[in-house]
Amino acid sequence: MSEQSVNEIEKKELIPAPTIELDAELVLEPIPEQPQDRTKVAIEERPPEEIDLGDPELYFNRELSHLQFNARVLEQAMDENHPILNRLMFLCIFSSNMDEFFEIRVAGLKSQLEYNREKNGPDGMHPKKVLSLISEQAHKLVRRQYKILNDIIFPKLAEVNVSFIRRTVWNEKQAVWVKRYFRDNVLPIISPIGLDPAHPFPRLANKTFNFVVELEGRDAFGRENGLAIVPAPSSLPRLVKLPDDVCEGGDNLVFLSSIIHAHADQLFPGMTVKGCFQFRLTRNADLEVDSDDIGVDLAGALRTELQSRHYGSSVRLEIAENCPLHIVDSLLKQFDLEQQDLYRIDGPVNLSRLMAVLEMVDRPDLMYPPFSPGLPRKLASSGGIFEAIRQRDYLLMHPFESFAPVIDLLSEAAKDPNVVAIRQTLYRTGSRSPIANALVEAARNGKEVTVVIELRARFDEAENLALASRLQDAGAIVVYGVVRHKTHAKMILIVRREGVDLTRYVHLGTGNYHAGNARLYTDYSFLTCNKEIGDDVHRVFQQLTGMSKELKVKKLLHAPFTLRDRLLEMVNREAQNALNGDPARIIIKVNSLTEQRLVQALYKASQAGVKIDLIIRGICTLRPGIKGISSNIRVRSIIGRFLEHTRVYYFYNNRNPQVYLSSADGMDRNLNNRIEVAFPLQDYKQTRRVKKELEYYLADNTQSWILQSDGSYQLSKPRKDDYRSAQRVLLNELADSTR
Repeated sequence: MSEQSVNEIEKKELIPAPTIELDAELVLEPIPEQPQDRTKVAIEERPPEEIDLGDPELYFNRELSHLQFNARVLEQAMDENHPILNRLMFLCIFSSNMDEFFEIRVAGLKSQLEYNREKNGPDGMHPKKVLSLISEQAHKLVRRQYKILNDIIFPKLAEVNVSFIRRTVWNEKQAVWVKRYFRDNVLPIISPIGLDPAHPFPRLANKTFNFVVELEGRDAFGRENGLAIVPAPSSLPRLVKLPDDVCEGGDNLVFLSSIIHAHADQLFPGMTVKGCFQFRLTRNADLEVDSDDIGVDLAGALRTELQSRHYGSSVRLEIAENCPLHIVDSLLKQFDLEQQDLYRIDGPVNLSRLMAVLEMVDRPDLMYPPFSPGLPRKLASSGGIFEAIRQRDYLLMHPFESFAPVIDLLSEAAKDPNVVAIRQTLYRTGSRSPIANALVEAARNGKEVTVVIELRARFDEAENLALASRLQDAGAIVVYGVVRHKTHAKMILIVRREGVDLTRYVHLGTGNYHAGNARLYTDYSFLTCNKEIGDDVHRVFQQLTGMSKELKVKKLLHAPFTLRDRLLEMVNREAQNALNGDPARIIIKVNSLTEQRLVQALYKASQAGVKIDLIIRGICTLRPGIKGISSNIRVRSIIGRFLEHTRVYYFYNNRNPQVYLSSADGMDRNLNNRIEVAFPLQDYKQTRRVKKELEYYLADNTQSWILQSDGSYQLSKPRKDDYRSAQRVLLNELADSTR
């Protein structure tokens, strides 16, 4: 699940997964990165002293590992533990993830080739070879996606009276109703474009829904070109619900594509429509704002770049599988694409739009039921949140525990006459979110409000520009961080006058300040008024909003300055402890792991005998299970109801455990090119709690995928009556209660 794609999926009880008998075509084929088995054997045959830890054979390809994560998301649509509408949702998430993968990752590889800037990663694979393997594996995944949709999801939904009615089976009443709908709602706003010298091929925006129509005959002007393009306006819903009076019960939906197909002849009166075929073009959607050309106006440069995002270079063509070859070839030539960029589709293009079904169909019995996040009793008391934080630090794990205290902290600060200043970083939050509303209120109430907004949060740039304008209009000071380093840290600093003293209240988190995401992502929140932590956060804000030399911080680890090197030191310390004969242990839970120096340090620690568990949701370039190199490293990916998003770094430290929670993944960009923070847990109970919660993930045998040394992932299979789900355990322990 990508961070932008997840929708709410909630369920009370875990159902033991039955054995699912699939036909051969529905058995997921492993996605090999390279001929991994031969590579593993070749490495293991070398003496340890001859193994170079920079050897490309020790690393999986980043992009292919990313594609494997998408494959694991797709498999959730096959998991009968999920309610059927949630299984449909996972299918939609896979589609959205693949869109972003092509818009950013594939587009980036193509750009390298186009501009002769090929750059091999640690795996040593040339971008052209990577693109070829991506095409091979992505085609398999897309075929599987549509087979799951057509052969499993649609039939199972029909069994519970949620039906997608194809135009070939419309009854007379339905056909009449659809014809009227087309006449009143589609025909007036659709603009067919015949192709001739006076009507060149239209410039189609990224991921828009279109039809290519094959025509026969001459029009009123004597034109006889044979092809036309019909763009479907974004204002038209992709799904339409049929009224009850033309159906026999249940929820009955028709696709916009079916409606247009059925009435394409009305778009070209007097012409013969030989065929109507839906298609969609994916373009490069990565923004490239040259930091050397920005001058003093990053916002202005970004606004200019946003206008061109929809018309980047072509990277993928999706088209109906029955479209004739000569039309397909014509479109490929038009978009300057090759055969490997073509995806023939057995169903509607852009399946992510099927997410609308969750709102169109009022069937809560087909989805996870809601739950009430837990809340520590003292945070729920009427004494106020400042009083509660003065008494003790709080560690919350969302969504199992409520995000409300974070919103309450800002809301109370906005109204409290003793609060004199608020500083906050924002990456993804929404211009009208509760967090934004509280900051606006605080600024209007005369507080000194300073907000560091990262405008370049991918696909949230326009929303962040709107948020910046709203805050500035309210009187807040808005800065955009550091030009060459994205601000990804999650920090709130509130300065409150208490008697003759000023007290700093702090929130630090692993996730974004988005109340909706806090119901869907697993993240930690830390609330404290610890003086040293407050001083450190103050210094980090000084560096972000002003200009200064690197300021030393005592407790926090701060990228790009100290975080990477300190993590390497702690990994190396565990290795040394193991060499000294002391117990050594590392557990890291992040979204992705790609930073080569960190990977090499983990290899060395494994060679020294350190037991290492990595819980990596998405991309992992480290190859586990290689004798003499990584035989002490286990890598697992948890894919389930909630999007795993916590970043935790645990080190046993010779019986004195150290735990850091962070906004940073183990990636090059996070550790070297972003503003990130990691904060320590200094309370023994909190340290022990996080360790216990990590152990839940390590014990998970229902939603845990184990990375093999050949690059494939194997889903854990629980023994009979031994079903363990980390997310389910955390729901039971933390939600539905006030403690």
